[in-house]
Amino acid sequence: MNYVTHSSYYVTIVVLNGGNSFYIINKPDLKLYIKYMVSMRCKMAVKEALKKMGLHFIVVDLGEVEIMETISGAELNELKTILSDSGLELMDDKKSVLIERIKNVITEMIHYSDELPKNNYSDHISEKLHYDYTYLSNLFSEVKGITIQQFIIIHKIERAKELLIYDELNLTEISYKLHYSSVAHLSNQFKKVTGLTPSHYKKLKDRKRSPIEEIGNEQEVRLQD
Repeated sequence: MNYVTHSSYYVTIVVLNGGNSFYIINKPDLKLYIKYMVSMRCKMAVKEALKKMGLHFIVVDLGEVEIMETISGAELNELKTILSDSGLELMDDKKSVLIERIKNVITEMIHYSDELPKNNYSDHISEKLHYDYTYLSNLFSEVKGITIQQFIIIHKIERAKELLIYDELNLTEISYKLHYSSVAHLSNQFKKVTGLTPSHYKKLKDRKRSPIEEIGNEQEVRLQD
């Protein structure tokens, strides 16, 4: 099985005083893509897996890991096994990798950023991934069965649930934080997704929330902004 990785050699040219030169071929870094890696707990699990295998990481981000070493197919399989014990999956399909990267950009944007981007979400995603947004949008819809916009809405409502439970912000402040044009706009989308108004949800004793990695997996979701 061929895993999706990325690496590149780069060359340093050293020129001596006499005009002679020689080349230093630098060891490539290796990038791996991991599914279901959506929280700090997941990051810690990945770091522990790399440490267990004696691998040194440069970056451990949502869904992506960059390590200093190149590793063999046998080592990749070993890493896959270790990660699976933590509910994580080393990815081996290019389309799946790109879908997961789209999801991770949205997850980070909605759940882990202090402020949502001031530019359009489409521009933000395109800039982050260095792909044309139309291509990303079509691919996402084809694979997931919902649009990127619908996926963003579902995540924003899940974030709104979290903020309602924390009870640190009122509904006006939540709508502003999540870039809704009004409380009515937020309430309308909240009811479409959950079947409840925000105030009704807040009063429930059993306020169910979805794990981040499961948000948007419902293929039957149909929303209109």
